[in-house]
This record gives sequence, structure tokens and C-alpha cells, in this order.
Amino acid sequence: MNQEDKPQPGVSLIADFDGDIAELLSTEIPQSLPLLPVRNMMLFPGVLSSVMVSRESSLAVVKRAAKDNSLLAVATQKDASVEQPSEGDLYPIAVAARVMRVLELPGGITSVILQSFGRCKVGKITRRNPVARISVSSLPDVLPPTDSKEYSALVDECRDAAIRFLKLGETQHEEAVFAIRNIKHDVFTINFLCTNLPFTLEEKANLLAIDDNVERAYALLTLLNRACQFATLKRDIQNQTREELDQQQKEYFLQQQIKSIQNELGENQNKDAQELREKLAKKNLSEKMRALLDKEIDKLNRISPQNPDYNVQLNYLETIATLPWGELTKDKLNIKTARRVLDQNHFGMERVKERILEYLASLLYRNDRRAPILCLYGPPGVGKTSLGRSIAEAIGRKYVRMSLGGIHDEAEIRGHRRTYIGAMPGRIVKSLIKAGTDNPVFVLDEIDKVTDSNINGDPQSALLEVLDPEQNSAFHDNFLDLDYNLSNVFFIATANSLQSIPAPLLDRMEVIEVEGYLTEEKKEIARRHLIPREAGNYSEEFGRSLKFSPESIELIIEKYTRESGVRQLEKQIGKMFRKIALERSTQSEEEAAQGVQKLKPADIGRLLGKPIYCRDKYQGNDYAGVVTGLAWTAVGGEILFIETSVSRSKAAKLTLTGNLGDVMKESAVLALEYIRAHAAGLGIDYRVFDHWGLHVHVPEGATPKDGPSAGITIATSIASALTQRKVKAGIAMTGEITLRGRVLPVGGIKEKILAAKRAGITEIIISEDNRKDIDDIAEQYLKGLTFHFVKDVDEVLGIALLDEQPANAIELTIEDNEAPAAGNAQDNHSGKAVAARLLKP
Repeated sequence: MNQEDKPQPGVSLIADFDGDIAELLSTEIPQSLPLLPVRNMMLFPGVLSSVMVSRESSLAVVKRAAKDNSLLAVATQKDASVEQPSEGDLYPIAVAARVMRVLELPGGITSVILQSFGRCKVGKITRRNPVARISVSSLPDVLPPTDSKEYSALVDECRDAAIRFLKLGETQHEEAVFAIRNIKHDVFTINFLCTNLPFTLEEKANLLAIDDNVERAYALLTLLNRACQFATLKRDIQNQTREELDQQQKEYFLQQQIKSIQNELGENQNKDAQELREKLAKKNLSEKMRALLDKEIDKLNRISPQNPDYNVQLNYLETIATLPWGELTKDKLNIKTARRVLDQNHFGMERVKERILEYLASLLYRNDRRAPILCLYGPPGVGKTSLGRSIAEAIGRKYVRMSLGGIHDEAEIRGHRRTYIGAMPGRIVKSLIKAGTDNPVFVLDEIDKVTDSNINGDPQSALLEVLDPEQNSAFHDNFLDLDYNLSNVFFIATANSLQSIPAPLLDRMEVIEVEGYLTEEKKEIARRHLIPREAGNYSEEFGRSLKFSPESIELIIEKYTRESGVRQLEKQIGKMFRKIALERSTQSEEEAAQGVQKLKPADIGRLLGKPIYCRDKYQGNDYAGVVTGLAWTAVGGEILFIETSVSRSKAAKLTLTGNLGDVMKESAVLALEYIRAHAAGLGIDYRVFDHWGLHVHVPEGATPKDGPSAGITIATSIASALTQRKVKAGIAMTGEITLRGRVLPVGGIKEKILAAKRAGITEIIISEDNRKDIDDIAEQYLKGLTFHFVKDVDEVLGIALLDEQPANAIELTIEDNEAPAAGNAQDNHSGKAVAARLLKP
């Protein structure tokens, strides 16, 4: 808030006027003056003060008055919060003053030194712009006779009272005391004290309203005596408080003596210690541990409850007493029940479920029940974290979760040493206290988001001890300063990527990949889990009245989400419910109560708007050089198109476009070299490579593409373009090639097959080594597809290329002047056009 308040410290204070005092106070005051409203201070006649000015209107008044060397009316506001005061917001008595100097201070604050003259009565504000002006009437001061002994004695008394008041304060005011003692004029002394002493504005206004300076001095003395009395009372209260503290120290020593006497008599009855002993007696502790804790409790008994160390020691022992030393929940070893719980809560994730069931089955026959340490990694939203809760439910254990994202302090894992103020155990120990058992399912969420080594230690290295089966049986927390057994804890770490997890930490965990869901799996998840869960948030009648058709669910998945998990799908389903609720709220009661509403694909577009994403569809085989490939992405499988065109060129040239990565570019070079080496077998004139250029393009150039799995697709595309042979309709392929033409296996087969099926593909070419991946896929996903398992590129081309040309086939020709030299063993027909027909006769 802009403000003009009390005089600037150490700047002001009074002019030592040597002339006639009456001349200064009786300066002629015009009937209209510029108005300078001030806050939290009040000027008195004859005083030289520094005022801080921030308001634009006040700065304009000051600058105009300084320029014209004119007087201005300094009036105090009643309410400091008013930015543009009217006459009613000002105290009735003001002071005429002249600007002596304007100082620009850091921070954009202007300090103005004002010399005040006589008093004036505030009238009406006559105008606001360009500067505010106010009508005033002069109020003369009644001065005492120059030889008045009464007034001199009264001023001396006021001066002594002011100095006494300043010395009673908590801070020293040597400069102010020096100034008060050295003011020569009695009238100035009174007005100086009225201006600078900490009275209220109401009290200062009453002093300023007194015409007679003698009466003003008496009123000032009354206020000073009262202030001195309050200051004295405050000092007495402080002294009394100090004496009470001394009394407390005395009582402390007496209590220590009483405690010593009680120890001698064997009458120590420390309630806290007794409760701790009772709690620890119920814990499954070793004899060595009990002896150590008994010493710590005896130490607690020797500390006075008034000593700050008492609470530190008590907190330490209570933490130890609340830990579940050896308390284990009994595992549910019914494999069928565990499988049913896992299947009920999560669709898919067969590898993870299988590993959990293996562990449960092994407990039936193993003596060592040490829990595994798993790391589930995969894209966001696939259910890694929630799977931990389902595992706990399936095996009948408690569940705790600790989020590691953003942890940068090693003490978060291992705790603080007790020497630090506010020390506490690490989050591992606190989570076990929360679980109340020594064998919970403990989810370490987002382990890949832990910060690397920094000034606060290395949290990732601290996790090595937690997750090492050979070390965590004696986990050392700095706060406990004891070894604690974590070997019974079922640790499950989750991560989105393994790249940021240090190799030593990764080596201590059993890594299981949680793959993204397929469209078919998402449909089942939506039907079984997401839609019923969202319906449960509404009334039973409303929830039952909505039914989603399988086609509508698939449309939401394909056109409105692009993810590996189901978080966005859940949000879109929630949006559907909200849109329908809005529609029904605006309908009549009869329309709203029309029974079950089955949502169809047409309703999805109406409620969710235009589709956000689109999937590629098979585009036919009308063009040579266009082949359908299969790709894996983080959000599932996709089809992609490899397009190759030929154009006349003076030299052999291969152009690659479509935002391709290095590996994919190398696949294109390998494919071209293979086709060049086997040109004769494909009916391609070898001279074509010297006079026709190739351009390979993969559409959607804004999307980065990489990987070797498009090798056979690129080779087929180049062969089709050079031979101008059509590609078999409804066929797609994926596989890596070598320079010799071998077809190597690739990953993501399940996702690629489902993408091909969605796009209308009926035949798929893959490597013979990928046959085992087909055997792992459910029969329902393979229905309607024919697979060709190949070992080399010749097989691929034999299956994919047809012996017919497209309607717009290009005839590649070589002119006679482009023919090779006479010594060449190949055909050389001088003066004639040599046509290289790329279609086999």
C-alpha cells in the first residue's frame, strides 16, 4: 500500500531557528493551498520533518510546490487505508509547510523534507486536478511571554519526562535524547516532542488543536507522565517474569534432589518407562535386544521430564516399541482363491499373475519363506500400482505403498540420526509401523524417479540395502541405530522405464515387464471394471440405465484415446456419464425416465465430439511399390505403409524420407543392396540402378520411426517399384533382414497381429523364428488370419509379388547413349533404344 507515514528515521528532526519565533509561526497563509494528505503522522508548527511520499497525486503536489516554492497544507488522514481522502477523512487542523528538499530513495520511494509554519483549519477541497487544492483559514498560536519562568520550568519538565520515557524503552535512543537536550527554543521543544513521540493520532490531533502553547505543554506533560507509568509497569512485569524463571530453575534442582532420594529409597515410579516396559515385553525380541533396550529405558529414568532430552529419548523408545518385531500375518495358500482374486481385479497380466502363484505354491513346500523382490515396469496406466493391492488381497497380507518419485534425501530411506533436532525414522520403518506387521506387501512406487546422488546423499544407493535379499535381514535405520529384519517383506517396485535405474539396483530385483493393453483387452477392462466403477459413482437407477455396446467401447478406445493403459479411457467413460447426466437434467421427467439407454457408436460422436485419433486402414494394391508393414508402439500395434517411387537420374541415388531413425535407414540400404545383388532373378536390368533413382518414404513424417522390423517390407517395396509388379492384396509383413537375405525374428508380434486384424489384413508374413510367438496368442485373436512363415527374402517376394502390373505402371527405359561400353559382356545395341521391361514375360 502506498503510504506517507512517520518521519524517516535518523533524518529529520527540527530546524534550530535563530530568528524571531513569532515571525516563523505567523507566516501569512493563503486561503487556498495545495493539499498533501499524510498517514500515520502529524506535523506541528516549526518542526522540520522528512516524509516518505508514494502516491502519484501526492508526488504531483510536492513537485508543484517545490517548483513554485509555495506553501502547501499538510493534513493527516483519519483512516490510513483511504487512497483519495475527502474533507471528512482529514483531521480538522492542518499545518502549512514548504518543501525544502526532495530526495529519491531506492525502491521508487521519494522522501520530502518539509519545514512547517503556522496552523490552519481545513475547509473544502476545491479541486482534484492537476493537483488537489483545499481552502484553509489561518489559526494563530498564542505564544508565552519570552521571560515566562513558568513556561521554561514546564518545558524542562516535559524534556526530562521525554528523556525518562525513552530510557525506559527496550531500545536505546541516544540520538533522540541528544536532540531533545540540545533544542534551544522552548516552543520548538514542545512541538518537536508532540511530533515525534509515539502518541496516537487522536492524542496528537488534540494537542495540535490547542491554541495556547502553555496549555499545549501541560497537555503534553500529562501524556508523557502516563507513558512513563506504562513503561515502568511493563518493565516491572518483565522483571517479575524473570524472577519466575529463576524460581523454575530452583524448582528443577529441588526435583532432582527429590528424584535422587526416591532412587535411594527404590520408589522411582516413572509411568512412561513402565508403559514402555509393558509394550516391549509383548514383542518378539532377542535377549541381546532386550538388554540393550532396558539400558535405554534406564537412561530415560535418569532424565528429568523437564529436560528437552527426555522427549527425544521417549520418542525414540516409543518408535521401537511400536515396530512389529516378528509379527507376521498368516498367508492364504489357496492357489485357486488367489488366482480368482487376481483375475477378478485385473484383466490380462498373465506373466505377473503366474509369478505370484509360483511364489504361493513354493511356500507349500519350502522351509525358507523369504519373499521375492519384484520390479514391474511398463507404460503408465497399465495397473502396476493397483496390482500390488490385489496381490496383498490374494495372499492375505497387509498393504503399504511408498512413493519414491522425487525423493532426493537419503534420510528419507534410512532416517535421521538422533543427534539432529526433529530426527525421525526413515519411511521404510514408518511404513512398517503403519502396516503393523513384518511381512506386508510393500509397493515402492516410481522407483525410476528417485533422484541421483546429491548433497543430501544417494537415495538410490540406500535402496540397495533394502532390496538386497542378502542384506535386508539386517537393515540399519539411522534413527533406530538397530538392525531390523526386512527379509519377510514382499517388495514390489514399479517403474515406467529401466533406463534411469542403476544396474546394481536393477540386478537385485526380478524384473517383469507389464505390457500395454491391446484393444480387445481394453474392451474387457472397460466392460468388467471401468464402466461399473463409474456407474457406482451415480445413483443406482442412473447407473443401471446406461449400457455401452461393444462397438461403442471400441470406438472410444480407437478414436478418443491413444495410450498403453486405460487412464484416458476411464476419463472418457466418465465424460460420457457426465454428458448424459447433463442431457437428462434438461429433459422432462417423462423423457428422463425412458428406461435403459444403450449407447451406440452414433451416440459417442454426439457426446464426445469429433474423434481425436484415427487408425490407418488397408489401402489396397493399386500402386506398385506400396507395401503394408506392421509396427509396434508404446500404445499398441500399428500398420504403416512403405512407399517407393522411381525417377530418372544421372547417377544411382537412394532417398529416404519420413523421419526415419538410423536403424531403419540401414534396413533400407540393406534391402536395396539385396535387390541389386539379385536383380537378374527378379528380371531387372542391372543398368537401371545407374540411371534411375529410388525414393523410399514412410508416411506421417512428424512421427519418428526406427527399428529393424521393416526390413522385409522395404525390400518388397523396392522390388515392387523396380519390377512394377503389384503386391498381393490384403497382405502385411514384419521382419528384419540381413545382407544375405535371411529374415530374422522381431518383437511385439501380438500387438502387430491385432493391428493388422483391425486394419482388414488377411495374410501376414513373419519370420519362421516367430512361430513360437504365434503359439502364445489366444485363438480368438488369430481367427481370420493366414500366416506365412519365411526364412529368406526370396520367399517373401515369391509370396508378396504378383505377376501383373498396376494400371499406372511405369516403363523404365535406357537410351542407347546410356548403354555401357563396347567391352561390356552385357547387351549393347548401338543407335537403338534398349527397353528394360521390369515385368517378367
